[in-house]
Amino acid sequence: MLNLMGVLETSLYVQDLDRSIHFYRALFDLEELNADARFCALNVAGRQVLLLFKQGSSDLPTQIPGGTIPPHDGSGSLHLAFSVSASDLPAWEKKLQEQNTSIESRVHWPRGGQSIYFRDPDHHLIELVTPGCWSIY
Repeated sequence: MLNLMGVLETSLYVQDLDRSIHFYRALFDLEELNADARFCALNVAGRQVLLLFKQGSSDLPTQIPGGTIPPHDGSGSLHLAFSVSASDLPAWEKKLQEQNTSIESRVHWPRGGQSIYFRDPDHHLIELVTPGCWSIY
């Protein structure tokens, strides 16, 4: 039987790439793995990659030395959730306040987890979620 090992990358499509890179690096202290004029790859916890693409910059095939990346793009208010420990949630709330980022909503999940929701500069819905949201987390 074939098994998935996890989700390695997720992408957000942004209007102003530099502004978004600054937002995610300042808030989450993410290391930049690779970047050019159309995208930036950010290290998330040494296990996943957050890809920020300038909207419309990847809607044609992209040639790289190893082959061709097929076209892709996205629009609208996309959603992304980062897992955090329950004990760190108050510190995250404080950091969001220090970054002038408003919390849009709080949810207490039936299994005991909590989520806080806020928007990035492109109005994507970003969630910080503690264990107890899903049966697997």
